[in-house]
Amino acid sequence: MSESEQAYNIEVDVETDYVPEQSDPDGERFVFSYTITIRNTGSVSAQLLTRHWVITDAEGKVQEVRGEGVVGEQPHLSPGEGFRYTSGTIIATPVGSMQGSYQMVADDGVEFEADIPPFTLSMPNTLH
Repeated sequence: MSESEQAYNIEVDVETDYVPEQSDPDGERFVFSYTITIRNTGSVSAQLLTRHWVITDAEGKVQEVRGEGVVGEQPHLSPGEGFRYTSGTIIATPVGSMQGSYQMVADDGVEFEADIPPFTLSMPNTLH
């Protein structure tokens, strides 16, 4: 890892849950919540400006979501600090995936992306 990559580094961890009380499988509505923990593992403070999600269902239908911040906030993270939030999405199949990125700006003005690795959305007992 180069020095600049060490300065600007955001780790993203994801936990997902199926939300049966909001879902309607007969109506092809599958609701999932996801809890994201963003941690600044770099050496420069940075702020999350925008998000970009790519949400894909089992039939290959893709939804793209772009917007400012996350859950109405644009967290500013010093080195070692984290931010945790929960949000949700709706897809038409019991299994799908999400991935994306956060657009960040460091306190020194450098803009960089924090990748959100792909993760699976799955109704219980559909994947083994």
